[in-house]
Amino acid sequence: MSHSFYGIDHVQLAAPAGCEEVARGFFCDVLGMEEIRKPEELQKRGGVWFQCGSHQVHIGVDGNFIPARKAHPALHVRNLAYLRERIVRHGFQVKDDELLPGAERFYIDDPFGNRLEFLEWK
Repeated sequence: MSHSFYGIDHVQLAAPAGCEEVARGFFCDVLGMEEIRKPEELQKRGGVWFQCGSHQVHIGVDGNFIPARKAHPALHVRNLAYLRERIVRHGFQVKDDELLPGAERFYIDDPFGNRLEFLEWK
């Protein structure tokens, strides 16, 4: 018997201690994700979790935090243009990229400096 992969459960991004309110402001208010409750036994570690379609984005506290400038999650989006406008309205700088045939995409940095990619396949 062998195994097979069937998807990704969640992506974890690191952030500094005390990041929770800033993360909520960004992932909920700017991006429009819904916060989900962390299991009680994990709450003492800090951080916060969000629902992203059928997957989750976890923001975890790292005592030696360094932002991920190259490594990043790429998030599928329906109506990428609307999300882009929303992000810009909130004062975040969008970095366009046209190098992926068949997709529109852009990058932003979260409030902690982590790189995020948003794309819509055409």
